[in-house]
Amino acid sequence: MSLIKKLREWLAPEPPSQMTGLRDAVLRGWFNRQESELFTGFPVGPGDVLVDVGCGLGAHSQFCAELGARVIMVDADPKRVAQASARLAALPGKPAFESHVSLCDPLPVPDGTATRVLCTEVIEHVDSPSLLMSEMARIGKPGALYLFTCPDPQAEAVQKYVAPPSYFAQPNHVRILSHEEFGQYVEAAGLIIESRHSYGFFYSMWMTLFWTTGISLEEATEKSFELPGQPLLDNWVRTWQSLLDQPNGIAVKQALDNLMPKSQLILARKPL
Repeated sequence: MSLIKKLREWLAPEPPSQMTGLRDAVLRGWFNRQESELFTGFPVGPGDVLVDVGCGLGAHSQFCAELGARVIMVDADPKRVAQASARLAALPGKPAFESHVSLCDPLPVPDGTATRVLCTEVIEHVDSPSLLMSEMARIGKPGALYLFTCPDPQAEAVQKYVAPPSYFAQPNHVRILSHEEFGQYVEAAGLIIESRHSYGFFYSMWMTLFWTTGISLEEATEKSFELPGQPLLDNWVRTWQSLLDQPNGIAVKQALDNLMPKSQLILARKPL
């Protein structure tokens, strides 16, 4: 079965931009069902307890639940928690999960609960990254794997020129983390960094173009950034789809991901 057909079966009837974004993510190593990995080097399966800190709408939690993990979802937004819970409750087989509305100060999870901890695009929002990291270290079992992401400073530097001031104010991005600072927070919590990665030029450009629409960040967030009828954004999605279809399209994608990635990613482990 082709990659595109697999994606369509998984996401249908998701809008085109999410389909393209998912395809781009899979090509970078996300959502690897064949290897039972959420991301390359982050396997998930039966017997794992995964805590998704800042779960949002629960896409990552859904994938991990489908791989057999017991999932604990935490987010500060009650509406998002309700939507994520409904998403998992609707899955075949009724996977084991629980959900909590929390500011993660502290996390509503007992010490040493998780074998996997996931926190994507959260640390740039919080008042105390150190506290958040220490809480995530606390809830992991010895040997637990961690996957952290936050915006890459290269992409954020571009947003400084085009985004409104609200983008860099509460409750949005209150800080831009350099690669060094991101790693320091992880290591200061007592975790060991195993590898570092970057990805997401597609979404870096999408966000850069988004600001030309005049749509507020609040409205876009409410719609999960699904904004049909925006020719510039629609054309960008089609351009990226066309690039990925070219014989050397993946090589070009990789070069652009390195040039201006949307996110930086750290895989870490709690010492035994």
